[in-house]
Amino acid sequence: MKTAFITGVTSGIGEACTRQFIADGWRVIGTGRRVDRLKALADELGDAFTPIALDMVDRAAVIECAKGLPPIDLLINNAGYATAAVPLQEADLDPILGMIETNVVGLVILTRTLLPNLIATRGAIIDLSSVAATYPYRGGCNYAGTKAYVHQFTLGLRCDLQGTGVRVTSIEPGMVETEFTLVRSGGDQAASDALYGGMEPMTAEDISNTIHWVATLPPHLNINVVELMPVNQSWGGFAVHRPEA
Repeated sequence: MKTAFITGVTSGIGEACTRQFIADGWRVIGTGRRVDRLKALADELGDAFTPIALDMVDRAAVIECAKGLPPIDLLINNAGYATAAVPLQEADLDPILGMIETNVVGLVILTRTLLPNLIATRGAIIDLSSVAATYPYRGGCNYAGTKAYVHQFTLGLRCDLQGTGVRVTSIEPGMVETEFTLVRSGGDQAASDALYGGMEPMTAEDISNTIHWVATLPPHLNINVVELMPVNQSWGGFAVHRPEA
């Protein structure tokens, strides 16, 4: 039986991945900040699921949780969030730094700590980036910056791991209807409904299906990057400011 280590399993894509991999016969070690949700998942999923309460900004805890684990066949770096989509000059600094700690620093620490384990199993690493890493938008420079880091980190890690047999992939979704926007908007359900309403966004299960497909390919195949959007999402035009004469 194979084992996946998945961060951010208490909602959205992480939870969908946990359910799908366990349904496919895997064990899952899953982390999250919300202990009540971790307990509910453990009660529901049974012995196939091992919960670890973890905040990715706690560097020492990230290192500690990755020690003494059984062989890990797959790491899914899913945990992350976005601060409010406001221009940097109007943004508070502390939430931005917390986002960078979670999306970048915690991911790097966990990956580095688990690498000997993953090399030993000739496993796989799947990192959750975003289309924001490629296509900028107003108010998104900090979130996009973290996801651009994840994109380039993933490609660079492939170079570092050449010859080890470890596969490395960056998954880069567009609009997925999860709790992401609720967190970003401070729990504003109306804002989330307005963003996704009438446009058929992707679901957490859509992304989980993609991740599962990548993870279960033959071991001699590496998918470098997967970028995916709902059909009704595309790119905006250039913004042009025209000062009044």
